[in-house]
Amino acid sequence: MKETETDPQAKRLIIGLGNPFFSDDGVGSVVAKRLKERIPPDVRIIEQNMDSIALMETWKDVDLVIVIDAVRSGSKPGTILRLDPFKQPIPIEHFGHSTHAFGLAQAIKLAGLFDRLPSTLIVYGVEGKHFGAGMGLSPEVQQAVEEVVRLVLRDIQDVRLP
Repeated sequence: MKETETDPQAKRLIIGLGNPFFSDDGVGSVVAKRLKERIPPDVRIIEQNMDSIALMETWKDVDLVIVIDAVRSGSKPGTILRLDPFKQPIPIEHFGHSTHAFGLAQAIKLAGLFDRLPSTLIVYGVEGKHFGAGMGLSPEVQQAVEEVVRLVLRDIQDVRLP
């Protein structure tokens, strides 16, 4: 897990999930890297390629969490999904085919069962094209990165904390 040099007690957290050694699965990490120079100092950023179950501990005592991960939903590569697990369940089949041992959707469901969800959780899924071994994003996913960065920055500005 890599973390920026920001306030570890920050109440706003961005998590870029994925493994950059498996092509488009690394999109969350790429977005996190792009955001590091553009976010306020009271927002923490983490790149995480470990088991998603660790998310429950990572977002403990955090009010706003934004997670970026690759998905396989059958949409056109590069398609961006913005999901709110408090309004609709996160489709396990979209986030269940990652290189993480325990998928994001399962981690969110488990956190909900244990009342360990942050008060606001936003999930961005970017439809991947290539998930095999290799570095770098497919052109379609690379094109989506700047739009996800823009959307996350907007959320950081617009979401009011309790």
